[in-house]
Amino acid sequence: MRRVEYTDQIEDLLVLSSRRAFARLTQPGGFWDSSVARINLPVLFGRPGSVTQKVLNSPYFKDKLQQELNRIAEDGARVAAPVVYNAIRTLSVPDALALLRGGSTAATTFLRQSMGSALVNVMIPELEQVMRVAEDPILNTAVNALAGVDLADAAHALALEADNAIWYEIGAQEAEIRDNPEATHNPGLIAALRRTGSP
Repeated sequence: MRRVEYTDQIEDLLVLSSRRAFARLTQPGGFWDSSVARINLPVLFGRPGSVTQKVLNSPYFKDKLQQELNRIAEDGARVAAPVVYNAIRTLSVPDALALLRGGSTAATTFLRQSMGSALVNVMIPELEQVMRVAEDPILNTAVNALAGVDLADAAHALALEADNAIWYEIGAQEAEIRDNPEATHNPGLIAALRRTGSP
């Protein structure tokens, strides 16, 4: 198999992995129901000595806040998806064979490194807008309890968490494809993964 074909298979692997991941994450409850992508409360909401810590002593409040942030993250994933797809189409892969022979999330890790903070940057304004429109009382109470913090800061903190969650989900999908490439019904990808001894 020629090297250019290996490059094509890396693109196929990443496209399938990311499409599966975003299809899951953008459904209602997508982040919350995911075993790898559920977002914990950002560190912002647990600053030592903050009033928010007292508010979060209520398990009910904490759970509702976490659920709301996971719900809002779905909107972040929607704007992140096309950025990922475009990055895959323009990705330069110096050693596709090494990625095929790499670990279960080798291609995802390579793509994430190549994109840097692109997803965080594109999600921040979207998440802030969603937060403002939602006017969720739980979220507003938590933000207002933090001195010197506003929705822009909360959006930034959530974008960082959502970025990790998105990549975890894409990586999980890549690992699943590598484990059972036949389920993709993609002859070229199946052959490449089997031929290179992908884990």
